[in-house]
Amino acid sequence: MQRRKLVSPFLPILKTLTQSRSQLFHSKPLPDPYDPPFSPIPIPKPPNPNPNKTLTPPPEAKKTAAVAPFKSDLPFDFRYSYSESDPSVAPIGFREPPRFSPFGPGRLDREWNGVSAAAKGTERTEEEEDVMGSPLTAEEVEVLVEKYRHDDCSRQINLGKGGVTHNLLDDIHNHWRRAEAVRIKCLGVPTLDMDNVCFHLEDKTGGKIIYRKINILLLYRGRNYDPKRRPTIPLMLWKPLAPIYPKLVKNVADGITFEETKELRNRGLNSPALMKLTRNGVYVNVVERVREAFKTSEVVRLDCAHVETSDCKKIGVKLRDLVPCVPILFKDSQIIIWRGKESQERDQSNGDASAESSR
Repeated sequence: MQRRKLVSPFLPILKTLTQSRSQLFHSKPLPDPYDPPFSPIPIPKPPNPNPNKTLTPPPEAKKTAAVAPFKSDLPFDFRYSYSESDPSVAPIGFREPPRFSPFGPGRLDREWNGVSAAAKGTERTEEEEDVMGSPLTAEEVEVLVEKYRHDDCSRQINLGKGGVTHNLLDDIHNHWRRAEAVRIKCLGVPTLDMDNVCFHLEDKTGGKIIYRKINILLLYRGRNYDPKRRPTIPLMLWKPLAPIYPKLVKNVADGITFEETKELRNRGLNSPALMKLTRNGVYVNVVERVREAFKTSEVVRLDCAHVETSDCKKIGVKLRDLVPCVPILFKDSQIIIWRGKESQERDQSNGDASAESSR
């Protein structure tokens, strides 16, 4: 009987492994990638005809000509904000050197003094006054209002806590190139005094407010407005740091003693808040509500927990001038305002006069 040879099932796998290993160590070298048929042909360089000649340095870059400064004929001083600054109040210091103009070095023909760039004796011409043309009729106003007053209007500008800023004037004229009117949505501190906002918009742009509802304005450009003859408005390249102004809250309020001032502050902190103001809200009715509250209360507290500290100070300044009143404390995002000694004496005299008349 013949014996059968047993073949292991792993024998073919072992053969392939041994062959691959032998090929790995004894294989032929790979062909040279720079094979003569495909190798780059060196290009001979032309001989230097003048070997002793020195190389000339490259020509210097041409110096760019100095840019002429902007010359604007606008008849008012350039400021960062026209509605949120008072030219009659002089600062007592600066947070940056006044010589650094936000318009850039040498870009404006007016001198920057740290607060404004004064105009050089310019006045409004007759052409600027004739831009408005004849007044709009009621039908024309109604058509413009219906076209631009809606929230989905593409010709809208948001006016924030900076108020009527200088660069905002350029944005308005850019919208006026393609639209007769522009929609302006006002938010934040400027909404405390909307009359002031409307005045500066009309005065600085030459337009006219044709629609006003709460914080929404429509600014009309005029019948004879020509975009090609729009005024030159040089842009501010950065926001200048706010100057330092005198202290808003005194240690002792005018007309009363220190103990009385301290008592008023404690009374205001412990009293319920008249209003709770929000960040970038609409403060149109704040002044009227404070005036009504002063008829029955001597001290009023406003809750500004969600308002920035700088905005709280601006709100206090505006209320002081509009109500009028006396801010006596800013603490923990709370504004404590006092109606003042003069208003208290005036109320007492009015009460005495009414009592005598009733007799």
